[in-house]
Amino acid sequence: MSRTGGQLSPVDPDRVDRFIGRLPRRLRWAAGVVRLTVREPADGVDRVLTRARTLVARESQHHHYAIDHDWQPGIHEQLGLEWPCAACGHFEQLWPQIVEYVRAQGVSLGRGTYGGWDDADPGFARAVWCLVIHTAPAKVVETGVARGVTSRVILEAFERTGAGHLWSIDLPAMDPSLHREIGLAVPEALRRRWTYVAGTSRRRLPGLLDRVGPIDFFVHDSSHTERNVRFELHHAWRGMKRGAIVVDDVEKSNAFAAFAVKLPKGAWYVAEADDASAQFAIALKSAGVVPSR
Repeated sequence: MSRTGGQLSPVDPDRVDRFIGRLPRRLRWAAGVVRLTVREPADGVDRVLTRARTLVARESQHHHYAIDHDWQPGIHEQLGLEWPCAACGHFEQLWPQIVEYVRAQGVSLGRGTYGGWDDADPGFARAVWCLVIHTAPAKVVETGVARGVTSRVILEAFERTGAGHLWSIDLPAMDPSLHREIGLAVPEALRRRWTYVAGTSRRRLPGLLDRVGPIDFFVHDSSHTERNVRFELHHAWRGMKRGAIVVDDVEKSNAFAAFAVKLPKGAWYVAEADDASAQFAIALKSAGVVPSR
């Protein structure tokens, strides 16, 4: 807020973005977190504490999972489908098209290319693609958008299944210079099935699930702090009768492990990214399965 004529008036968000954008790159994240903390104190403090712990002990906060190398045939068996499947072959044709589309706009995809954050790994994207094609969900919610690579994969899958709508909750990057890249990977022709919801998942997810639920599919790829992942998994799982959840970067905390221990045997898998630098997890829910908190 600013003071005008003895009264407080709202601060122009665009003006704040321009101010932060003029700061040296190493200061933009800190300035962005300060702004987030003013608006969302719990989320801002959570991110600061998580980064501090990471800097002090990079590996101590990671959770080491046993990789399910046969997760793809395992999931297909759970769904009553043959393996190998044609959907994976279709993905191998789609992925280069997405990469080329983004590069044509002067942006490179990959690890650390989005202000130090990652775009979706092809292994993670392949899992999302295959599950959406096979389960044909009508209502999908994801957290975290960035350039919209996973969003693009889901929306492309909708084009093949002929139905579905995606709601994407995203807190724009702390560095406002990256805001122009939000959803960059999603062409205009695919956006009719897409609703972008700006804000943190803590503020937006419960209300969204109340309005559109029950959902059939959930993707977590927002803040990977233990507190945030636990929060999202609890609400997403309770917000679906049956379906699938895909969680990126599960190795960054024990949140998924604490969640999965309450699930039936064979209902979840941990897989490795194609470049082996991260892990993601998949949980399948049958009707009536609600783990205790």
